[in-house]
Amino acid sequence: MNNLCVVKFYLYDFLLVLDAPWCGHCKALVPEYAKAASMLKAEGSEIRLAKVDATEEADLAQEYGVRGYPTIKFFKGGDKESPKEYSAGRQADDIVNWLKKRTGPAATTLGEVAQAESMIAENEVAVIGFFKDAESEGAKAFLKAAEAVDDVPFGITSNDAVFSKFEVSKDGVVLFKKFDEGRNTFDGELNKADLLAFIKANQLPLVIEFTEQTAPKIFGGEIKSHILMFVPKAATDFNDKMAEFKKASEGFKGKILFIFIDSEVDDNQRILEFFGLKKEECPAIRLITLEDEMTKYRPESEAITADNIIAFCTLFTEGKLRPHLMSQDIPEDWDKNPVRVLVGKNFEEVVFDPKKNVFVEFYAPWCGHCKQLDPIWTKLGEKYQDSADIVVAKMDSTANEIETVKVHSFPTLKFFPAGDEHKVVDYNGERTLEGFTKFLESGGKDGGAPAGEEGEEDEGIDVSTHLGLV
Repeated sequence: MNNLCVVKFYLYDFLLVLDAPWCGHCKALVPEYAKAASMLKAEGSEIRLAKVDATEEADLAQEYGVRGYPTIKFFKGGDKESPKEYSAGRQADDIVNWLKKRTGPAATTLGEVAQAESMIAENEVAVIGFFKDAESEGAKAFLKAAEAVDDVPFGITSNDAVFSKFEVSKDGVVLFKKFDEGRNTFDGELNKADLLAFIKANQLPLVIEFTEQTAPKIFGGEIKSHILMFVPKAATDFNDKMAEFKKASEGFKGKILFIFIDSEVDDNQRILEFFGLKKEECPAIRLITLEDEMTKYRPESEAITADNIIAFCTLFTEGKLRPHLMSQDIPEDWDKNPVRVLVGKNFEEVVFDPKKNVFVEFYAPWCGHCKQLDPIWTKLGEKYQDSADIVVAKMDSTANEIETVKVHSFPTLKFFPAGDEHKVVDYNGERTLEGFTKFLESGGKDGGAPAGEEGEEDEGIDVSTHLGLV
């Protein structure tokens, strides 16, 4: 697809995927994207779906700020200057529902029973507002909530036959779904905030499997506390484990998302690695928060029973759990090479030595950016190998964690200046030997910014993206 094709598409509302031929996430999206296009065509929709190989159309990719694949953007009404970032799941129904929200009414008017039945039958989750007066305050609040939810279709009805068919006797809202209870009836005050909380708590199954398709819903949703059960689906006791897990989930609905991950699937191995797990150590339970910082927790007991899981989650919700921090053992030769090797167990002792200025690369063994940096970082270590007060070091952040530094992308470069203040300075300069040298010779000023302050955007690889979390 060339720029001329893109210009032609500006005549329409259209969704554009910028992808790369080697990207696994892109390959998984292809059949769902094609299915969504077919669904829209069958409905006679004016919306167009398109894609472009961003590795071939580099200028276009740069124009729209592509930093990862796939990047999906929606162009509406011929406006090519400010496309909206696609924010829903990557299954055909998610794509179609999101687009309909962007191009039509927030809620479809359901004037007949057949229309309501069709909406419920065709969607995994659907929300219908039952209002005798479509202009009532409750109906207006419902429509405001509908406008705020991208990945679920909404319908609204004043039809007596529809009320009767679904056994609704008064104004209200019902969420219909093809799992768990089948339907949930809203029983709070009809306002936008309460309706959104109701939908958030009920739109996902009590237990959801982590897959390429469900990942965007899981990690892009509003519930940021997740408990994960790593278990092989082929195990003879899989159903027993799932029954215990699901039983425990019932009391934490809307608070903690319960997710199970097939530990035998090759694509899931990086997630196991992120939690310091090996396949032979599964089944296992871990909990993670995805708020401002990623924080992991590990239960004291490895036995997967509803009682143990409930106790673990209760301690978490009460704020009584300490984070689980991984660490490798300290290598015998950790300080024998130009670049010192840090692990969780020796990190603070080294970087907070009041007499040393310590420059640390936080890396991942599988990260391409880290591999490109490695020879430069080694030369930097050699340059300061005999320095009395400068230490160049690195730490594998997939196997080691510390409370004082949260790593969100690879490589992350931080400087710990000498002194008793335990200061941390982010490196935001050029990743060259010259740039690093200027930084160190200036005491962390030329190319640095205090940790937490806004600096240049990191060129590395985001942890969440490479784990498939977004």
